Amino acid sequence: MKVLADRIVALGFGKYVRADNIVALVPIEEERGSGRRTLVYVAGLPEPLVAGRTEGTILRDMVGAESGTAELLRELQLQIGQVRPLLKSSIRSEAGLDLDELSRRITDLTGEQASPQMF
Repeated sequence: MKVLADRIVALGFGKYVRADNIVALVPIEEERGSGRRTLVYVAGLPEPLVAGRTEGTILRDMVGAESGTAELLRELQLQIGQVRPLLKSSIRSEAGLDLDELSRRITDLTGEQASPQMF
């Protein structure tokens, strides 16, 4: 996951921090109550900030939805690479779905080459 440098993350309670200044996220376990709270360690601050959001929610805001999308595309490309050529041909003929073309487009979007095919 890559933290987006130009992103401002809302911590709740009227607090906002630049994503690239967040150094650590620690869930508050004790006395958490019904809400979700997190200690947020920020570069340059001596004490952590208390956030009114879960560490997972803050992390998703730090990396943006794009990160999850890229991970999904990489997984899809890996799965496509495991489909045998004869089945790919059959899928292309029967459903009009070109898995090799999808794999090429994923490579273009992510900038990462497809893994070597299994078959």
